Amino acid sequence: MHAFPMNRRLSMPRIASLTPLLALAALLWICAANDVAADEPAAADPASNPAVPSDVERDVERARREARMLDDIYKHGIVAITDNFVNDLDMIPAGTAFKQVFAAAEQKGWHKVRLVDATGEPLNQENAPEDAFEKQAIKKLVSGESWVETIEDRGGTKHLRVATPIPVVLTKCVMCHDNYEGVPKGQAIGALTYIIPIDGPLVANPKK
Repeated sequence: MHAFPMNRRLSMPRIASLTPLLALAALLWICAANDVAADEPAAADPASNPAVPSDVERDVERARREARMLDDIYKHGIVAITDNFVNDLDMIPAGTAFKQVFAAAEQKGWHKVRLVDATGEPLNQENAPEDAFEKQAIKKLVSGESWVETIEDRGGTKHLRVATPIPVVLTKCVMCHDNYEGVPKGQAIGALTYIIPIDGPLVANPKK
């Protein structure tokens, strides 16, 4: 995958060509989120059937499904933009542009997404692993795992935290990240991490 985060700032003329695709990504995200809610099964009484999942189990599975859906949308969107529009170092990396989408999702209270470096040499220090979950998740993803999750209480609200790998899938990656030269195709060089509320509002940054 293209080297997502850059230190360069976005300017309106330079991202104008990306605006339609970002708008499409946002539309797909909203529509898919509505599908998640619409497809949730009708509530059943766990007491009458031990095989029926509890409300908590259903909520956790809904959050997992949302994470899988978001992961597909964001990664396919970033690859599509990179493959079709990013051709030289003067272009804004798709990952950098998508950070605006991530910020909008967090501001609206839907979920929080971060691009996290897995090489130990981030071009942008803000992409270094932030906490114990991200640090442990990076180790597992680099070793070959494809999904790392945990459930946390954040400000009194349960949240699902998920990390998925960002592999090298395009040769364009080395345009910005020469340290990816020679990295085997499919090797994780980063991660997308998600924080998704399970039983209440999003608490992206709880007070310590």
